[in-house]
Amino acid sequence: MYRTRVGVDLAKEVIQVCIYRNKKVQSNSEMTPTEFLSWLVNAKPVTIIFEACGTSNYWRQKAIEAGHDARLISAKLVSVVRQNQKTDKNDALAIVQTSLLPDVTFIGGKTVEQQQLQSIKRLRELAVKHQGASQKQLVSLLLEMNIRISNRKGGIISAIEGVLEDATNGLSVECRAAIFTSKEHLQSLIKAVHRYDECLEKSVIAHADCKKLLKLEGVGTMNAINLYIALGCWDIGVFTKGKDASACIGLTPIQHSSGGLVKLGSIGKHCKNSILRSQLVCGAMAAVTQAVNREAKTKKDVWIKGLVERRGKKCAAVALANKTVRTAYAMLTKGSEYKAELLTA
Repeated sequence: MYRTRVGVDLAKEVIQVCIYRNKKVQSNSEMTPTEFLSWLVNAKPVTIIFEACGTSNYWRQKAIEAGHDARLISAKLVSVVRQNQKTDKNDALAIVQTSLLPDVTFIGGKTVEQQQLQSIKRLRELAVKHQGASQKQLVSLLLEMNIRISNRKGGIISAIEGVLEDATNGLSVECRAAIFTSKEHLQSLIKAVHRYDECLEKSVIAHADCKKLLKLEGVGTMNAINLYIALGCWDIGVFTKGKDASACIGLTPIQHSSGGLVKLGSIGKHCKNSILRSQLVCGAMAAVTQAVNREAKTKKDVWIKGLVERRGKKCAAVALANKTVRTAYAMLTKGSEYKAELLTA
């Protein structure tokens, strides 16, 4: 049924479709998005491989709705396999060739719900960056004129308003107007971040999978959504076990193994999604600090305290984040609930 493989190279205006069957390329033609959508509906069920890009999740969803076996593959891997010069035809052919490699790992696609949650999260991250940049710029520019402001009393907005109302600081009318405009912009960014937080909190309540992830140690609204986006799609078995998911996020030691000798290094400095790993470790650090400062109630508390005594809080936080990802993977794939194991009297 799925012996025919179709490699699809997506672009903004055109879509290159390479059909491979019986060890031979049957066609490698160009289509418009409308023509490709019609082809998906009318074609018999086949295996379609999309190169992972901005619109690949949308087309993957449409292909699955039409009854096809749709998968995503790494663009970096395709670029290694591609022969000759980079053209749409060569890219589509390389996608088919890459999918035929033994033990090739496909990329997990996202559902519509995951895409929407990711959009809200990315908008919030951008607003937080702009807020920090705008705030630092205002503080630095005023400091150049020896006007020092602090956000300890009433916040940064109140401090800037005090500067604008001070008639003895020597600011011109035009400079005051510019600072006032920047202050209004900063205030709107702060409100935007609060609004995004409200949207995320409501989204967690609306999604049952996200809601049950909140029971994990060190997992709040943001990390529940992070885990749901990263691990919530298991339809094609991208990760065979939780250990693979944790390694993909960057929470396991780097291996330097050769000749049967296994060498484990430290946690890698660079990873594909540093924000995801950072937020998971920060949440785990809060849980570690709380566990250390109170009497142990669960077996995991005992494990955390023992690890802190041996390796310190930072190492314990990374280890807890690793365990959290693996537990979340089991919860999402098996549909189970998390319940901490209490200490017996």
